Parts: sequence; C-alpha cells; structure tokens
Amino acid sequence: MYVIATAGHVDHGKSTLISALTGMEPDRWAEEQRRGMTIDLGYAWTELDGDTVAFVDVPGHRKFLSNTLAGMGPVPAVLLVVASDEGWGRQTAEHVAALDALGVRHGVLALTRSDLGFPELAESEARDHLAGTSLAGIEAVAVSAVTGDGIPELRTALRRLTSALPSPPEQPTRLWVDRSFSVRGAGTIVTGTLATGTLRVGDDVEVVPSGQRVQVRGIETLKTSVGQANAVARVALNLRGVKPAEVPRGSALVAPGQWAVASTIDVRLSVDRVPEQALLHLGSAAVPVRVRPLVPGIARLSLAKAVPVRTGERALLRDPGREGIAAGVRVLDPYPPALERRRGAARRRGERLAELAGQGPEAEVRLRGAIRRDDLLRAGVAAPEETIDGWLVDPDVWQDWRAKLTELADRWAADNPMRPGIPPAEAIRQLGLPDRVVLEALVRADDGLVLDGDGVHRPDVRAVLPPDGRRAVDQLLERLSANAFDVPEPAELAAAAYLDVAVKQGELVRLPGAVYLRPEGLEHAASLLAALGRPFTASEARQALGTTRRIALPVLEELDRRGLTRRETKDLRSMPGGD
Repeated sequence: MYVIATAGHVDHGKSTLISALTGMEPDRWAEEQRRGMTIDLGYAWTELDGDTVAFVDVPGHRKFLSNTLAGMGPVPAVLLVVASDEGWGRQTAEHVAALDALGVRHGVLALTRSDLGFPELAESEARDHLAGTSLAGIEAVAVSAVTGDGIPELRTALRRLTSALPSPPEQPTRLWVDRSFSVRGAGTIVTGTLATGTLRVGDDVEVVPSGQRVQVRGIETLKTSVGQANAVARVALNLRGVKPAEVPRGSALVAPGQWAVASTIDVRLSVDRVPEQALLHLGSAAVPVRVRPLVPGIARLSLAKAVPVRTGERALLRDPGREGIAAGVRVLDPYPPALERRRGAARRRGERLAELAGQGPEAEVRLRGAIRRDDLLRAGVAAPEETIDGWLVDPDVWQDWRAKLTELADRWAADNPMRPGIPPAEAIRQLGLPDRVVLEALVRADDGLVLDGDGVHRPDVRAVLPPDGRRAVDQLLERLSANAFDVPEPAELAAAAYLDVAVKQGELVRLPGAVYLRPEGLEHAASLLAALGRPFTASEARQALGTTRRIALPVLEELDRRGLTRRETKDLRSMPGGD
C-alpha cells in the first residue's frame, strides 16, 4: 500500500478530485457535507496497476491547519492541488512550506478545474512558488474532476510517483493516531498511518505519552480485516485495555522500549529565530513547547508532553498566534543533558551540537560523553557493539574520569583519615558519572584503586584515628580487658565515629544497643555459660557473666546467631553438644 496526502488551498477541489480518482467520498462529517468543505481528515483509496493507493484528504482552510498537519505529518508523498481558474493560494503556500520543512520531496501537482481556467498559467505560477522547495520539479497534470479530462493521465502520474517512493525506513513500529472512537461490541478503535514497522494481531504496543501497554485485538486496512499490517499503510486497530479518551489524536502506538520517548529535545531550526512559545507538529501530534535558543539555528525544546522521536527526524514549529509555520526542525538529540547554570552553558552546548550532531556513532557518543547503548539505538543511531557494562563512553571522557577518580580518592583519604574510602555515591556525584556500574568499571580498570565496603580507596589505605580518638578506644579496650562485660552506658562512650573505626579494624565487636566487646569477649562468654553445665535462663546467664540485662541479652542473641548457644525453649538455652 502507498499513502498520499492531499494539499492545497481551500475549495480548490481536493476532495472532489479524490472522489473522481477513487469513486469514494472522503469527507466524513455531516457538517463537512453541509458546509461544502473539509474540516477534518478524510480517507479514500483506489487501485493503481494492482497496488493500493490510500489518500489522506486534509482541510484546506487556514482555520483547520492543525488538522491538516496531523494528516501530512506521517505521510511520505503529496498530491498538491492548485485550481486552474484561481491559481496559487495562501494556504497552498503554507502547505508547501510545511511539506518542505518536513522534507517531503515526492509528489504530483494536480491543476484542477482545467475546463474552467488556464492550467498552463497556473502551472507556471506554481513552478515559480515551488522553486527552491523540496517539491520543485514534481510532475504536473491538468485535470477536471467534472469532465473527467486528465484523470487517466493523473492516475498514470500517481503510479510513477508510487514507483519512485523509497522503502519505509527500517525502524521499529510507530503509528500516529489521528482518530479514536468506540464501536459497540468491539470497544476502542484508533486509525492512523503506520509509517514504520509491522503490527500483528496480539501485539502489545506502548501508548505515548501515557506509557500504557495495550494489546492489538484486531487490524483493518481499508475496511478489510488482516492479521498483519506493514508500513506504510492506513490502518484501523481494535485495542484491548484502553478507552478512546486515553489514546486521542496525537498519541503514538510504538513497539515497547524501542523509541526514545522525550519531553526535552535539542533541534536544528530551518531559521535562526522562532517564537519562545510554539506548537511542535510531529506525526499527528501538536504539542505546546517552550523554545530556548542555544546558538543561531539550534535550540532546545521543552515539550508539554513526551513524544517518541529519533535522531534526524523532521518536524514543524508553528506560531499559534500567527497561525503560520515558524520553522522546520530536525531532531539532534532526544537525550539532552540539563544545562549548567554557569554563564555560556547554552552557547557551549549549541556549539557542541553544531560540531558533532549527525556525524556518525562515534561523534554521537562524543557529543554525550557517555550513553547507554540501548538508548543510542532507541534514538536511531547505529551503536558500536563493545560497551562498558552496557555504556558507551567517549575515550577522552573515560581517561579524564580515571585521572580524576584517583585524585579524588587521594584527596578524600587525606581529608577524612577515619574513613579514607570515598562513598560511591559521592564519587559518582563529584565526577558526574551516569551510573554506578561506570564507577565500578573505572575502579576495575585501575590497579591502584579498590571499591569495597569502605568506598573507593587505594588498597593500602587504612583508617587512622586522631590522638584523642586513639586514647578513647584504648581506654575502652583496657576497661574490657579488666572486665569483658563492663560496657559503659551509651552516654559514657566515646564518639561513635571513633568506635566505628575500631570495629572496622577488628579491635572491637559491636552488638545492638551500643554494646561493645573485645573480639575474644564472645568466646569468653560461651566458656562461662558452658561452666553452668545445664540449660540456663537469661537471668542465670546474666549472673554468670556478671553484667546487666542490657549487656546480657545482646550477648546471648549474638551467641545464638554464631551457634555458640542454642535456644531450647522460650526461656531456656543450652550449649551445643550438651545435655
């Protein structure tokens, strides 16, 4: 199937021509019939030498430009209509500007009402206006839908057009929804142009921007039920698990996890200046955006809702105040980093984009510094196979991170002698790393660093207590040497940081409730309890240890955990191997 959109000024005969070509009436609404103009999108189709050609008939009136762009957005070719008795119209110019910005270069110029005007003059005028656009040089045919003159020639020209259309891009499935409604007994139906990929009955698809997963219950192409539809095609889908209001026009149905779903994108503009507030037209979506210039011709767009995009994709910016096309845009980066607050950050980002964007996979990685390979593939960029735990990292950035990590680890150890290993989260923050796995890979690549429970540090670095900390720990060790279970009250203990260091270095054992023992204290406790020679209660254990309940209970729990004692009943314990 081939899909072609109409374009042209209001009342230049687009719908009448489609009816003459297909024998079908594309206008759908009673209001359209009453007013004699297309208000929303209409659809019709015909056979050309055995191939199906579907037409998306768009409104020509300026008031309905948003509807027009929704029909043009996903379609690769155009039937441009100019009335022979009226010539080039204002909306013809606007439609061509949109098609040019979208990069549509395949089309046929139909000079309608040839029986009422001067098609040669209309063609000459149209050629002048098309010069310099993507549609310059398209074939022209004079035609009258009333008399039938030129209809066979137009069909032949359309066949030449479809034969010249390139194959759909090899991209995952994406369908832009242009209608959504409910049918009694069937449920939710959506229609749209399947521009890329394949849809099958039973497929799960993701609704963008909501992120909801839904299932395709049925597929129709041109009112015929099929089990599979391949791009490019007009399709109607019966969806399971969603209401029509949850998949309105402008939504997209995509292969789950295979598209960059972006609410901020960096783009190249077809002009240097655009309004700060605009509408982004992509596919059938019309999304309010805020435009932030980076450098002339490059800007950041902040979208009111997310859209599925790929690097290099074309879209439009429209000025809602003037109802005109403000600019064409080409997506440069659907994963832009947050801009630093430092002066000149936006300019530097723009210059970087101008230098690297679209220059191939290595340049795309260099542009970002580091990116997950899967994300680069979702953005439509060919990605190298070799990764660092799934990440692609620019070599210069990698070497910079390695050098800075060593410096950071040494500086941290000097500034924090009691905990000389920098915590991973702090290292990630200070280096600006994208993920912990990258930090782990950096450490593995550096024989001079380790990452363990103490953080990132050199292998031979150990915590060092300051003099007052050393005295406090030595005093506690001396007290416990005299009486293994004479543990001070929490308020009497030295600063917890000092004791933590002693625990890590094996000088002390910490039990719940701020109970500290020498490492041999637990073995000593077990020997005292074994001397009882029988099962014992917690109270009897406390007496045997010569300590308080606050100390005895954590000691008993730890002995249980280590298997040095065994709980017989709720109240009794015994020694393993005893009676």
